[in-house]
Amino acid sequence: MGDGGRLSRRDLFRVTGAAGAGLALGAGGYAALSGAADARDSGDEAAALAGLQTVAFRDVHQAGIATAQQEHLHFAALDLVTEEVLEVRDLLRAWTEAAERMTRGRPAGEENHSEFLPPEDTGEAFDLSPARLTLTFGFGPSFFGEEDEDRFGLGAARPAALAPLPPLTGDVLDEARSDGDLCVQACADDPQVAFHAVRNLVRISRGLAVVRWSQLGFGRTASTSRTQATPRNLMGVKDGTNNIKAEDADLMDRHVWVPEGEGPSWMAGGTYLVARRIRMLIEVWDRVSLGEQEASIGRHKYSGAPIGKEDEFDPVDLEAKSENGEPLIAEDAHVRLARHSDEEKILRRGYSFTDGFDAERGQLDAGLFFISFQRDPHKQFVPLQQRLAANDRLNEYIRHTASALLACPPGAREGGYVGERLFDRI
Repeated sequence: MGDGGRLSRRDLFRVTGAAGAGLALGAGGYAALSGAADARDSGDEAAALAGLQTVAFRDVHQAGIATAQQEHLHFAALDLVTEEVLEVRDLLRAWTEAAERMTRGRPAGEENHSEFLPPEDTGEAFDLSPARLTLTFGFGPSFFGEEDEDRFGLGAARPAALAPLPPLTGDVLDEARSDGDLCVQACADDPQVAFHAVRNLVRISRGLAVVRWSQLGFGRTASTSRTQATPRNLMGVKDGTNNIKAEDADLMDRHVWVPEGEGPSWMAGGTYLVARRIRMLIEVWDRVSLGEQEASIGRHKYSGAPIGKEDEFDPVDLEAKSENGEPLIAEDAHVRLARHSDEEKILRRGYSFTDGFDAERGQLDAGLFFISFQRDPHKQFVPLQQRLAANDRLNEYIRHTASALLACPPGAREGGYVGERLFDRI
């Protein structure tokens, strides 16, 4: 045991070695545990058991998508500097091996006692619990090259759904903070565990890839399981009340997972990730009246209920009128515009962020790091965001400053690696 009775990664390895794999939980199985969503590192025995919980890295789908959302995020996008496809394949193999070890609470590599070589793990997570670490990998459009430049001979395998997102009204994107050849999404209930995972994956990629941009996130802004309460974002409002939940298997199949026969075969069982860094103009929002805040969202701030209702989960009635005949939920309210079509449902998995202050204006650089998973971003996210970008009253209080689209392949099979089927043709 570590100090204070806490179970460290070394303790975990001993315990799981004796108990077998019974503590490793798949994405679906995890949600069945009572209190699983509240797992935290703590000194008492019950919480220490929660700290032991790991999320299996190998599964039909990648972990970190339907997994009950953790509290912290480290997202990184990388650009490849190698021109050799076999080196890219070997990098994914090495990442898969290290990711499987770290999500089980083990170091990224074997212990190295040579005084002349650097350690195989940077070490800052040695005494921490696994904290439900998940690692999710994706390929950006640039990974496959342009029409006249097939970077790795894999251009023909690029899915149509991975076509770059079109320009969207109101975007003020920072290109240095957008896109990327590859991405890693690390989620954990301990921020240092998530940081450690990305740091070690970047270390392993040295000479083959460089970090293009990254984003830290805290305080989940969505719930992905019925075991979790709806969280609040930095505007102080409940966010994602009607999000798809992992337990909604039919909805996950219909809206999130790519089925066999839709696009290239290597993406069957995968999904597409959209990331948007949305800066909130917090100082402006904080000066706005309660009535205007609620009208902008279309929900009551304190209860989260739709305007005119009492409970957060009461159905949204878009036809309801006030005594003077005006719509109770304004025509430009966020909730109205976001509910235009059931075909546009997406799985949200975002986090709050703060990157200090804007030196020019002296205002908080903070907001929502929006992440969504969907079966086809051009049929779901794009029409939804086009409508919001054109008409949402919230646009007065937000700015989209970064964007990325990634194809996340299915989970790695036993003995295989992430994205393996993409490389079958080489």
